[in-house]
Amino acid sequence: MLILVASGPSTPARCAAPFHIATLLACMDAEVTLYLTGEATQLAYPEVAATLRAVDGGEPLLHFIRNAKAAGARLLMCRQPGAQLEASALIAELDDISSGGELAQMILEYERVLTL
Repeated sequence: MLILVASGPSTPARCAAPFHIATLLACMDAEVTLYLTGEATQLAYPEVAATLRAVDGGEPLLHFIRNAKAAGARLLMCRQPGAQLEASALIAELDDISSGGELAQMILEYERVLTL
């Protein structure tokens, strides 16, 4: 299962769902890859992941990311053209920074693709 995560800080209520679904699927022994794209790439920054909450008083997004990772999900982030990224400036839970071409290949290879 490939889950394209497109929601970011401008729509916090939508940000936890992809990670929650990934956790559930991974717990059911599904191979799950979460791919941060567009505004969702901001979720890979510690200051965003540790403070963004889907609901007031709820757990920070990093809680849901860690649950998905603990269940076995993989977390990738789209490389933004022209942007210089230092892996050390991103959350430790991120597995890799990937290109749009790699995303296209995954879309063709995965049995199911979900966009949230």
